[in-house]
Amino acid sequence: MKNPVMAASGTFGFGLEYSDFVNLNEVGAIVVKGTTLKPRSGNVGRRIAETPAGMLNSIGLENPGVDNFLRDILPELACYEVPVIVNISGNTVEEYGELAAKLNHSGIAGIELNISCPNVKEGGIAFGTNCDSAVAVVREVKKYTDLPVITKLSPNVTDIVAMALAVEAAGSDAISLINTLLGMAVDLRTRRPVLGNVVGGLSGPAVKPVALRMVWQVARSVKVPVIGMGGIMTAEDALEFMLVGASAVMVGTANFIDPKSVPSIIGGMQDYVKEQKLGNLQDIVGRLQTENE
Repeated sequence: MKNPVMAASGTFGFGLEYSDFVNLNEVGAIVVKGTTLKPRSGNVGRRIAETPAGMLNSIGLENPGVDNFLRDILPELACYEVPVIVNISGNTVEEYGELAAKLNHSGIAGIELNISCPNVKEGGIAFGTNCDSAVAVVREVKKYTDLPVITKLSPNVTDIVAMALAVEAAGSDAISLINTLLGMAVDLRTRRPVLGNVVGGLSGPAVKPVALRMVWQVARSVKVPVIGMGGIMTAEDALEFMLVGASAVMVGTANFIDPKSVPSIIGGMQDYVKEQKLGNLQDIVGRLQTENE
């Protein structure tokens, strides 16, 4: 990576959609839209709703499927000098393994595991809210790929550190967090949910304090690199995540507000390095000072 700023999955399409606004070669890495074994049309009804200081989404993993991605999209991304990380989602542990095998490809820099998906064999409980299920996914994926595996943690758990330690022990090469918080919006006039799926994932500035806290907790507990995300809108936000222990960051919801957010944040972080006379950005990783330290 040329820099530690990555475009987060689901907010940057497959990267190509942003090429009119952003020089993709300047992005640290592109984490492409969540990819599944088969094409998915996504949820019906309204799928995005703006909320105070954030947004709710319930897209439902709309995507063309892994085979279409490999055939039609990856060759176009290969024209750019930017690492491509594929975010994958499965309905079963076995599906994650199948996806990993298909994506064990020279044009791909890594795989990010979306474990916030429902496990159909366990009654719809999300993989990411159960340590045993999360561990099973990581171990299955590691059987079928030589690529770095990043596990994306859900914040909708009681103990985020226990989850992080579990996936690290299972072989995850890095950990990204946080995925969206579960939320909902209501239309008072129609007396109905705003989203067609009733509930959705909350992202944006509203979740940043929760994300910072969780990244800080996890980064102090694991030995693998941590990638921080959750409400990063500015260079200052990104730097805060690095200060609490993130080695890199992902920018998500900001891309909907300003398609040039990623290069803007990169530029602001570079300015900070000069202003503070740092050797590089890694000099501030995990350097948060608390009263007890």
